[in-house]
Amino acid sequence: MPDEQMAGAGSTPIPPGAAPGAPPVPPRPLDPIDRSIMRLLQADGRASIRSVAEQVHVSRANAYARINRLIDDGVIRGFTARVNHERAGQGASAYITLKIVQNSWRTVREQLRELPGAAHIALVSGDFDVLLLVHTPDNRTLRELVLTRLQSIPEVLSTRTLLVFEETDLLDPGTDAGPALTEE
Repeated sequence: MPDEQMAGAGSTPIPPGAAPGAPPVPPRPLDPIDRSIMRLLQADGRASIRSVAEQVHVSRANAYARINRLIDDGVIRGFTARVNHERAGQGASAYITLKIVQNSWRTVREQLRELPGAAHIALVSGDFDVLLLVHTPDNRTLRELVLTRLQSIPEVLSTRTLLVFEETDLLDPGTDAGPALTEE
């Protein structure tokens, strides 16, 4: 692999020689250097091996091996772009809570994945069952998504929409809220 490129996304770790369906590999403990590498890659998934190595004070070979181990172990699941949704034409964002029919999670999850603008889906505990984050071009589109698409799913018993007025990306290195790298 060239020095300036990162490895591709890993999948669920399977031990060498293990049969499909075998229990997952227990996670290896992460040390402070692994955690620093993860924070760096969260802030900039396009960072070169050289840059990562310099910032965490290890050799390029060590950084390369650690990143590949994190990928192989399933700790790093992939590399993505963080999008400014407003600048991308998705100026309306909302968290939507859903109450669903008992034991219908898998069915509902598959239908939610197909929704335009769905960004995050979580099965949660508490007063509702599912938390859904969506980004849409405007409030009219959001309204249609909720009233037409979501509420027409037979397993969805009720919804509640929480409009997002402002977001802060904690991984954005341009803000003071992001995690700081330390020399550990």
